[in-house]
Amino acid sequence: MAANYWESTQRRHWQFTREQLEVLRKKLEDEDQNLVQMYPLPALRHLSIYFNQQVARLGKRLGVRQQAMATAQLYIRRFYSKVEIRRTNPYLVIATAVYLACKMEECPHHIRIVVSEGRTLWPGMFNSRNFFSTDTSKLGECEFFLISEMSSQMIVHHPYRSLAALQTTFSLTQEEYALAWSIINDHYMTDLPLLYAPHAIAIMSILLALVLRPNTTGIQSAGSSAGTIASAAHAALSSAGQTKNGGEKPGGVARTKVQKLANWLAESNIDIEAIVDCTQEIISFYEVQEQYNEKLTREQINRFVKARGLDK
Repeated sequence: MAANYWESTQRRHWQFTREQLEVLRKKLEDEDQNLVQMYPLPALRHLSIYFNQQVARLGKRLGVRQQAMATAQLYIRRFYSKVEIRRTNPYLVIATAVYLACKMEECPHHIRIVVSEGRTLWPGMFNSRNFFSTDTSKLGECEFFLISEMSSQMIVHHPYRSLAALQTTFSLTQEEYALAWSIINDHYMTDLPLLYAPHAIAIMSILLALVLRPNTTGIQSAGSSAGTIASAAHAALSSAGQTKNGGEKPGGVARTKVQKLANWLAESNIDIEAIVDCTQEIISFYEVQEQYNEKLTREQINRFVKARGLDK
């Protein structure tokens, strides 16, 4: 097990550029274009939201802690970068990812309990058949499939640790910390875990939490002013970037936490462009989330699962 992210398999084998991810996904679709055309799917972000909801619902039934659910979501995203979704039963993959993540995060659940809860959670939508088999061997086989496709590289480094380490540095209140934590939870519904280091995600979450100021019910309540949020965040990052690139060093005491963060970034070795990209991605995700239709997404997934007999 790598003691830190920089030596980990996550950094060496599971960090991609956007172009690399696009190539991987296109290759999967090109392998069987008839299958892709026969069973159209929602946008990737909408699929990710749906998978997140299912992981959360199963996790709640099992009493799984957040970090294990985050690990499960990343396993699902890694797996579907190697395997075309229409060739699988996503419900079985989700349950298996949760089961495996709980093992890796040292909060294991018996396979029979996971199968039982999965069958209760995902009853059949057509006829009397269920989307989830009672046969525990199916989940066992899927577990081997997941481990194989991920080349047994199961250790995951999350942004939560970096967030906790930086809480004192930026004097985050409990409300600001909670909002940053929530943003980290949401980033697992994007490609960011496959694109950037955990510390970059944590810094992005702190920046947005400070820009938003948690005096509302959460980040999504500010969705209508996404442009304003982006402008404020980019102004802070631009200031940090100019200073780092040879501009005037910040003088005096930072008057706000956002200024303190900008000054800190300017004096660090952290890639400002990575933080900018992370910020743009998560704000874009929140805008797309408003158009999410759970019923339509579920129907499109259920259609190919039933039609191809993947629920047997």
